[in-house]
Amino acid sequence: MKFVDEANIRVEAGKGGNGCVSFRREKYIPFGGPDGGDGGDGGSVYVVADESLNTLVDLRYQRDFRAESGQQGMGRNRTGKGGDDLEIPLPVGTIVYDKDTGETLADLTEIGQRVKIAQGGFHGLGNTRFKSSTNRAPRQSTNGTPGEVRQLHLELKVLADVGLLGLPNAGKSTLIRAVSSARPKVADYPFTTLYPNLGVVSIEAHRSFVIADIPGLIEGAAEGAGLGIQFLKHVSRTLLLLHLVDVAPYDGSDPVESVHIIERELAKFSDELRGRERWLVLNKVDLLPEDEREAVCDDIIQRLGWEGPVYRIAALAKQGTAKLTQDIMVHMERQREALAAAEVTPAAES
Repeated sequence: MKFVDEANIRVEAGKGGNGCVSFRREKYIPFGGPDGGDGGDGGSVYVVADESLNTLVDLRYQRDFRAESGQQGMGRNRTGKGGDDLEIPLPVGTIVYDKDTGETLADLTEIGQRVKIAQGGFHGLGNTRFKSSTNRAPRQSTNGTPGEVRQLHLELKVLADVGLLGLPNAGKSTLIRAVSSARPKVADYPFTTLYPNLGVVSIEAHRSFVIADIPGLIEGAAEGAGLGIQFLKHVSRTLLLLHLVDVAPYDGSDPVESVHIIERELAKFSDELRGRERWLVLNKVDLLPEDEREAVCDDIIQRLGWEGPVYRIAALAKQGTAKLTQDIMVHMERQREALAAAEVTPAAES
């Protein structure tokens, strides 16, 4: 299935029901007075984070959503029925923007999160509301107000703990197959991955993290070249980036320049993303002669001036992947503890 990470839709909340002009007419009651009821409120539109969804593909076929309008008021002081609210289920990780103003309306980060996007119209008043000592037979009422209409732009960002960086054919799909049960397509040509794949890496009971295998970057990705702009949006929420490098590229390219290409695209897209913690993962070391592996890897590290963690792996043969995932798990647990402590501290101070 093709992964759709952006969609444009139109939502319209329900109109409020009009107020009613009515007078009580019963036998033996010649001057019954006004009894027109109010209209019902229009339904509002909500977006809800649904754990069963992982793409926006359904919104390619239905792009217009309308909540129910309120009913008109009736005689005998009967209020019109309010319109039912409309809920639009969206995947967790979706950000909802107002297309006209650019305002962020909702950021769905938790399962079951529910956010009002368009306010339903308010009910009109029946003529009973206008009765007074000087106006005993009012013939005025008010109409319900129209519901809010919005043009929305939706963006889905993969909610993963770890994102994989690397040029096409760096071995990202192979790595995710090696460490999780995900089965992305793997081939010996670039751009095998055309849409994001998520894999859950389980270390042991109650210890796991989510890793995202996403389309590879090329030069010019930050300006929209290739599949890169979609990639950059998806990795913006990961806690850790693994920078995969093919140490034995089939085209003879320089692995160091491959790293610099990715770094330039990250810097163009977001300074914050450029500064995100990254680990260097030298992949396909099994393709190098055994007596040259250490020297080639050391040369790459030295020319990059890399100061962070470095791992040497062969994803296809699953060499070094166990150590890598164990260290990631420990790092994720520390990150989660730090985030939890940061959330508790402000509450305690207040």
